[in-house]
Amino acid sequence: MTVLYEDNHIIAVNKTCNEIVQGDKTGDTPLSDIVKAYIKEKYHKPGEVFLGVTHRLDRPTSGVVLFARTSKALTRLNEMFKSHEQIRKTYWAIVQGAPRQPEARLENWLSRNEKLNKSFIARPGTKEAKQAILSYRTLVRGEHYTLLEINLETGRHHQIRCQLAAIGCPVKGDLKYGARRSNPDGGISLHARQIAFIHPVSKQPVCITAPVPDDSLWQQFSASVQ
Repeated sequence: MTVLYEDNHIIAVNKTCNEIVQGDKTGDTPLSDIVKAYIKEKYHKPGEVFLGVTHRLDRPTSGVVLFARTSKALTRLNEMFKSHEQIRKTYWAIVQGAPRQPEARLENWLSRNEKLNKSFIARPGTKEAKQAILSYRTLVRGEHYTLLEINLETGRHHQIRCQLAAIGCPVKGDLKYGARRSNPDGGISLHARQIAFIHPVSKQPVCITAPVPDDSLWQQFSASVQ
């Protein structure tokens, strides 16, 4: 586990594609428990350690995850995440091919299938479908893959994965949404690159950036952006 930012009220870590943020039916140790153990050991805290989950990343996705260390921070961060305006989340994605437009704003309606754990593009007004909006721009274009930077305006289930697949550019390794083959590590090439917000307690601006995975293509693309 790599800690990216830490103070008395919040802590941010860089999640790998094999970690889960919260406990699920797999029974695997969640990242929240690992962070709790880290805090307990580092600060010699007796008893139970408080840690609030403010948002989640899909298991195969890597990148920055923000936790609250106090109830005050948790309450305020929950309100900020709900608004989608006070917190800016930036993702990087390596996708197959290249989108027709180097940059664009995508607006779709998404319908979620719980049994399949998958989202589908739906017609506007479809029952229980929700509007999904994101903007992307091309950072690096390679021979077979392209690195995109994505900013979310909404936070829907599998939104980035579904919307990029709909324009013919599935995320590398994402078999569920049409990728040709899986990644060796079992993850997908979607990375929560950065999160920027006003600190819930100090009110100072905070910007946290997560290094990309230790993978040759990620490293190659990342170096080209510098």
